[in-house]
Amino acid sequence: MGRCSTFALYLRLVWYGFRKHAAYRAAAVAGAFTNTVFGVLRAYVLIALWTARPGLGGYDLTDAVTFSFLSQAYIGPMQVFGGGLDIPQRIRSGDIALDLVRPASLQLWNLSEDLGRAACLFLIRSVVPVVAGALLFGILLPDDVVTWAAFLTSFVLGVVVSFGWRYLVAVATCWVIDDRGLSVMSMILTTFFSGLMVPLVIFPGGLGTLARALPWAAMVQVPTDVYLGKTSLVDALAFQVSWAVVLLGAGAAVTAAARRKVVIQGG
Repeated sequence: MGRCSTFALYLRLVWYGFRKHAAYRAAAVAGAFTNTVFGVLRAYVLIALWTARPGLGGYDLTDAVTFSFLSQAYIGPMQVFGGGLDIPQRIRSGDIALDLVRPASLQLWNLSEDLGRAACLFLIRSVVPVVAGALLFGILLPDDVVTWAAFLTSFVLGVVVSFGWRYLVAVATCWVIDDRGLSVMSMILTTFFSGLMVPLVIFPGGLGTLARALPWAAMVQVPTDVYLGKTSLVDALAFQVSWAVVLLGAGAAVTAAARRKVVIQGG
């Protein structure tokens, strides 16, 4: 398969992923409504916390409220609660054997579809909570093109890091068969260490340092800090790129191991 035809294939898969999730508009709209409601509830919790502790973690009150709605907007595109890939089901059904012998990379195939999914959910589920937050609370809006461009880049990198982690969890089903335990573990780690529950900037001492160094921070905390102008753009993007490379590299290695395992089982 030539490079041009391979690139065209992955572009078509991005579009396929977009259309596939656009077909469930009612569910996406319901998700946007839910994210908005929880954004409001979390905003009031953070308002109470920052009223009691002004300047906590280097954020002011408006930063904290903005964080609340941005983090809610990430839930769909970043698939923060896990899942979003049908690999575990295909492993259990045996269809994964067909996926592994395709001339196209299993990992890039799923990444392309996942980017289309994220783009669709960004438009349907992410915009609504942010607009609602702006109307109800007056959240911050960057006032320069550089920050907007850096934020969008950081957002996309966050999606890639999220995919890299979820792909590893999904392919690991080859060894554990039942992926429910892995899924629950993934959801807990991602929810706690991404910054979805509370901003990582309020984590104390070594826990905060550790949390901000782990890959999950690249999904919520880092894009938000880029948006708020609370971090060096170069350092933030380099952090996300590094974790994307590490996770995608690990995913490629695990895919190769899974291919050998399937061949052994099939033999």
